[in-house]
Amino acid sequence: MFRRRKREQPEQQVVEAAVQRQARESGPWDADEPHPQGDRVDLGGMRISVSEGFDVQIAVAGDQPIGVVVIHDDSALQLHAFAAPKRGGLWDEVRTKLVASVKEAGGTVEVTEGPFGPELAGNIPAEGGTQAVRYLGVDGPRWFLRAVISGKAALDSAVAEPLEAVIRDVVVVRGEEPMAPEEPILLRIPGERQAVPAPPEAGQNPFRRGPEITETR
Repeated sequence: MFRRRKREQPEQQVVEAAVQRQARESGPWDADEPHPQGDRVDLGGMRISVSEGFDVQIAVAGDQPIGVVVIHDDSALQLHAFAAPKRGGLWDEVRTKLVASVKEAGGTVEVTEGPFGPELAGNIPAEGGTQAVRYLGVDGPRWFLRAVISGKAALDSAVAEPLEAVIRDVVVVRGEEPMAPEEPILLRIPGERQAVPAPPEAGQNPFRRGPEITETR
């Protein structure tokens, strides 16, 4: 009896894990897990859902699409997806590096609890003063999604809700090809959708450089 229970235990854990994944009410989602279907913009390594009133732009470094910029009223959301190790996430490590980068740049930052877990709220140097910004991170299966919210949404939780809803409905398509940890998951530009230069620092390795932000006017 003891041996039989011991053999069955891993199977039971697998079933329980599958049930927990299906029970999640919101994302970001992995492309291989059950998730709500909807009308999302297919960007290859990322699928996003936006409503009327949102402006979606593709951030490029050279000729390579590397991220998404979603603008809503006076706020902006940056989204970048990266490969992650099979075991363990990146957000704890990335968060520590971002704190150091913000302070080194002369800004201020503190760890707060947000809708996706620990996040960073800070003020970074900008033209004419400082810019409020929020850094959010979500660890998925073999991927890490980083979000940066700026503008009014960085200070007002009610204003931030539409952008947070975009994050909750993101589907990350990691793929099966080998990728090094922290390597960007590349995107593609659908149809004639506008491509814009990558925001400051976005073309560099964001894990080793200072804070990045999209300036909205």
